[in-house]
Amino acid sequence: MKVFFAAICLMLCQATPAERMETIQPMNPIEAQAFDLRDVRLLDGPFLHAQELDRRYLRSLDPDRLLHNFYVNAGLPSSVAPLGGWEAPDCELRGHFVGHYLSACAKMAASTGDETLRRNADRVVDGLARCQQALGSGYLSAFPETFLDRVEARQRVWAPWYTLHKILAGLLDMYLYGDNKQALEVAQKMAAWAKRRTDRLSDEQMQSMLDTEHGGMNEVLANLYAVTGNKDDLALSLRFNHRAVLDPLMQGEDHLTGLHANTQIPKVIGAARQYELTGDERLRTLAAFFWNVVTQERSYVIGGHSDDESFSPKERLSHYLSVHTTETCNTYNMLKLTRHLFLWDPKAEYADYYERALYNHILASQNPETGMMCYYVSLRPGSHKVYSTPTDSFWCCTGTGVENHAQYGDSIYFHDGATALFVNLFIASELTWKATGITLRQETRFPEEARTQLVFTCKRPVRLALRIRHPGWVGSGFRILVNGKETPADSAPSSYATVSRTWKTGDTVEVFLPMALHTEAFRDDPHRLAFLEGPIVLCGEVKEEAPVPDIISTDGHILDGLTPKPGKPLYFTGSARLFHATGQPEGTNISLIPFYATADRSYTVYWDVLTPDQFQAKEQAYEAEIARQKEMAARRVDSVQPGERQSERDHAFAGEDTYAGDFGDRHWRDARNGGWFAYTITVLPGAPQELVCTYWGNDDSRKFAILVDGVKIATQRLDNAHPGKFFDVVYPLPPELLQGKKAITVRFQGEPGRTAGGIFGCMVLKK
Repeated sequence: MKVFFAAICLMLCQATPAERMETIQPMNPIEAQAFDLRDVRLLDGPFLHAQELDRRYLRSLDPDRLLHNFYVNAGLPSSVAPLGGWEAPDCELRGHFVGHYLSACAKMAASTGDETLRRNADRVVDGLARCQQALGSGYLSAFPETFLDRVEARQRVWAPWYTLHKILAGLLDMYLYGDNKQALEVAQKMAAWAKRRTDRLSDEQMQSMLDTEHGGMNEVLANLYAVTGNKDDLALSLRFNHRAVLDPLMQGEDHLTGLHANTQIPKVIGAARQYELTGDERLRTLAAFFWNVVTQERSYVIGGHSDDESFSPKERLSHYLSVHTTETCNTYNMLKLTRHLFLWDPKAEYADYYERALYNHILASQNPETGMMCYYVSLRPGSHKVYSTPTDSFWCCTGTGVENHAQYGDSIYFHDGATALFVNLFIASELTWKATGITLRQETRFPEEARTQLVFTCKRPVRLALRIRHPGWVGSGFRILVNGKETPADSAPSSYATVSRTWKTGDTVEVFLPMALHTEAFRDDPHRLAFLEGPIVLCGEVKEEAPVPDIISTDGHILDGLTPKPGKPLYFTGSARLFHATGQPEGTNISLIPFYATADRSYTVYWDVLTPDQFQAKEQAYEAEIARQKEMAARRVDSVQPGERQSERDHAFAGEDTYAGDFGDRHWRDARNGGWFAYTITVLPGAPQELVCTYWGNDDSRKFAILVDGVKIATQRLDNAHPGKFFDVVYPLPPELLQGKKAITVRFQGEPGRTAGGIFGCMVLKK
């Protein structure tokens, strides 16, 4: 017991400023401790570049415009122009980004010392406090409290508790990282209001309400309890545990397929935080089980997961490659969960995953020129990255995005109190460990250079175990030199090499991290694979709107067809003998580059490996499809391209609860929650004709009616029947509906609560 209390005292002495603000310590000893963001500074490299782009964007945002909707909701005057996108005055999620903004500014100011951002965020906190005071109950949001009435009544409303979580989390981060006591006061009032609001709900009513996405309410309330010691905050945190999802995970059961992916991860993060504060081992068990299932069975090569925001069937993951794969929010949250698990049990496999996802999804989700961010990072062959705009997007992934690039310093180094220092990531940076008097400078050009060097500056000699991650992707050749002399590295891939000695100023540690070119295939399809150099995923730059090349191989010696580009680390040329696209029988050279470096170009991450016979069959199918398209074009009476503005305008588009977007080189439109959309399309009076609609084969759980001038001609189900390809459905048009008409109105009507579409093409053909 004395040893335990001594360890707690040591933890408090070594705690970060954020941790010293917490009054409740973990029930179980934490094996690894995090450093405060103030203690780590990035040095020149891709992460510093990303951080600076993000800092510039945060500084460009006007605090008054961010506050506009809050002022309006509170009845306070505001004369500034509102923002657009998901922060527009008519968006049900308005206000969510403001919470992310506070978190990002607090973390960026801690990471860089940027006082302008700190002052701007302080202004927003002060404005929010004014709004809360005007509303009078402790409630604080940019939308009215009636949104909560709707979610309790199970009426349609877009995730109000999700938005409140972001606001609460932003306020708490402003206290923990920004030393803003007013932010804590506002957060405490919000929590007290939330308790009064939910106290009136039975457990059954509460669980029913939690079927609607509610973000990480259980996590932020647990974090607030750690600061305040108010047991009401912990009790409310536990009430926000969604048992329908968490209970099966406690039992080691994976029922995730089909669930909205990012809705579930924050629930698990909250459970992980509750474990730390309550010691309930069941919560630790479910968090570890979830992490294993998602990272080992449900994730793509870049470390992200989900397709069209849902968990895909893990048994057929290779079929789920669309422009809507790997929502960036998901990986933001998975890294958060990974960090918890590492603190409990500092295993290298957690750091291996963290590195994979950080380079290949998080870093890859930012435009390296503008700093704008991706919602989805598409893995559909031939896709391109779609970025946010400065003032008219504010997607969920814009919010997590501004946080991502503000907190790169939080997981490079860890410690265990005063006896061991973990070096987890090979990112150019400088660590100041005040408690030991050590400054550690990591000088590296990794991953362009397969080595890193650690340089010590010590106020006094310090006895310390330096634990350097031996990555799982390193083969033979991992070496450590201390002051130029080789030191035996008694370690295996995905473990730690430990160097214990008394360190003094000028000591250097050089680590060699040989990277090899290799492939990684899907578990369910070994012939669909990606290329990596060490931990870095490579993509091939391909022609836009052209057939994506395949790999033609019979002997399995695929890597022999890739040649390094002289003077360009991580860049390769793929031989025309290896890569062939339909319509290009002679083959084509492919440039392979780091996925995080590509922007504004069409790319492919996953490649299909075919035999010559399989490729010949694919070419024949391609030629047949071209012939079919020509035949249909010869019979075309009229066509509309859903989702394409001018085409829809020309066809008198109308609809409710309808959405449109781009899917690779195609446009689409759908209608959700029983909504509809319609077009007026030209027909030939009296002639036999048919309606042809194009769908995407992966769309699932959709059911809708197709009506012509108010008469239903068909009911269409989309149930993932044609994975990975588009398909057409032909609907005969009854002659009586065409008699004497030059045009008809075609309406796509979703069944109650269901989605109509997406429709990728709609045409009338002569029969």
